[in-house]
Amino acid sequence: MNLQNQDIKIGKTIDELVEGETFSLSQTIKNREILLYLGLTNDDNPLYSQYDYVKELGLTKPIVPTALIFGVITSTINKHLPGPGSHVVNVNLNLIEKIFRNDLLSFNFEIIKIDTNKDLATINVEIVRNDERVGDAIVLVQPPLVEVTQVEN
Repeated sequence: MNLQNQDIKIGKTIDELVEGETFSLSQTIKNREILLYLGLTNDDNPLYSQYDYVKELGLTKPIVPTALIFGVITSTINKHLPGPGSHVVNVNLNLIEKIFRNDLLSFNFEIIKIDTNKDLATINVEIVRNDERVGDAIVLVQPPLVEVTQVEN
């Protein structure tokens, strides 16, 4: 299927991806993002918002909801690798350490397998804080199934 529109952005198709291809970004999850998440989901887990509660557990500050880490991973895949038009079909996310608000995290993405028969790419994600791995994920992605062609005037 070809889309003929100059304004439509499509990421890399399965044939354009290469095993070993990487993408990295750094992001800090701030209080604003946590409050938006809590408001949208009505999640009232005190582990995400109450300093007195987490201090009773021996923590210094509230932790970041796992769903926000998941969101950074999926939005990066949908924006950058493979890019717009991608569909995440499976995620296995493993958080090794607690992630706290205002932690500067590096997300390192690498395509580790391409299955052209099933139109699926497997992406490994490593999450790092201060040179320490704090999490990882394996993501199964269906890259965009369309190619964009320019409309000639």
